Amino acid sequence: MVSSTESVDDHPAGGLTLPRLANVPAHPACLVMTSMSSQYRIITVCTGNICRSPMAELMLAEAMAAAQLTGAAVDSAGITAYEVGRPIDPRAARKLAAHQISSAGHVAREWRNDWFQSRELILAMDVDHYGWLRQAAPDAASLAKIRMLRSFDPAVAGKDPLDQGIEDPWYGGHTDFDNTWELIRASLPGLLDHVRAALAQPATAETGTPIATTGQRVRSNS
Repeated sequence: MVSSTESVDDHPAGGLTLPRLANVPAHPACLVMTSMSSQYRIITVCTGNICRSPMAELMLAEAMAAAQLTGAAVDSAGITAYEVGRPIDPRAARKLAAHQISSAGHVAREWRNDWFQSRELILAMDVDHYGWLRQAAPDAASLAKIRMLRSFDPAVAGKDPLDQGIEDPWYGGHTDFDNTWELIRASLPGLLDHVRAALAQPATAETGTPIATTGQRVRSNS
């Protein structure tokens, strides 16, 4: 399981303990052993790629390492160019570091449409990211890959995407980043189960990677 050292988060203007593994580097990006193209690829998506999505990326990579799950990779991006090239928000970095997860290599980046083809699971952090990704998706196969990250949280699984969002902590303080951590952490056991199931699936003829995704539909407020 791999975490990219590139990434993008957020703005204009429970339950799972993540144990450290013996001899495992603090940043799971150091675990890269095989080409990402041969793996089950996950990407987490928020606004600017400096808060929510890199936190989710690094927390999921750490959880996969702790579970000794191999054959999967995770990275992150943002739907805007607001923060491109910047490091992770220091408040997010501080929260991760408190749990011995390094974010030192993170550099914010903007979503690229070719990632609809090269990723098997696309995780939106909030409903606006979910709606944006669905509008940008070029085909039904891409749509089926898009899910809210918290659709894997038993507390809100099965609910409308409008009820599964993680609000942007950038506008708040340390308590908001604590809340972001807890909401992401609650989704990790379900995500790990999903990855295990996906890796157990036979590889597709085109990509050689397993596909095990279920798209969501978003409710309209109009």
